Amino acid sequence: MTDDEPTSTRNLDRYGNAPLPWSRARDVLAADTPTADLTFFVATVRPDGRPHSAGAGAVWVANALYVVGGPGTRRSRNLAGNPACSISVRLRGLDLILEGDARRVADSGTAARLAEVYRSGGWRATASGAALTAPFSAPSAGPPPRHLYRLALRRAAGVASAEPHGATCWEFAEA
Repeated sequence: MTDDEPTSTRNLDRYGNAPLPWSRARDVLAADTPTADLTFFVATVRPDGRPHSAGAGAVWVANALYVVGGPGTRRSRNLAGNPACSISVRLRGLDLILEGDARRVADSGTAARLAEVYRSGGWRATASGAALTAPFSAPSAGPPPRHLYRLALRRAAGVASAEPHGATCWEFAEA
């Protein structure tokens, strides 16, 4: 078993549809990031326990989801204190929620590889050590340099809005 395969699958559908395969979500993430116009929302927890959610640039690379955030953003400050988060996105035919721990990437080689992926989608990112810089970004990303975070996936849930319909929860081994 690879770390990308769910350890368990639970059918959440109440209309008789079969469980959705994880490969459906994974394959759309791989095909559509970073080129499709997708908005990912990262939900984190503030130090006082209140939730925080903001849009973020995200890419799926080598069976993992990566998001960016400047060091001064509420998202990055929350993740520094508590890496638990959820990330939501509406994909082609599938609404998806990913849950796990987002840890800051400290490897400059990974940053260089991800900068290349982001550039293929139109964001002119370059690696600066283990962070990214670019001449522009969404305001929610904060000023450069922007840290990269890798989501260690623990749970995902998908609801299909296109055939075949269904709703499924996938659990993953702790990373």
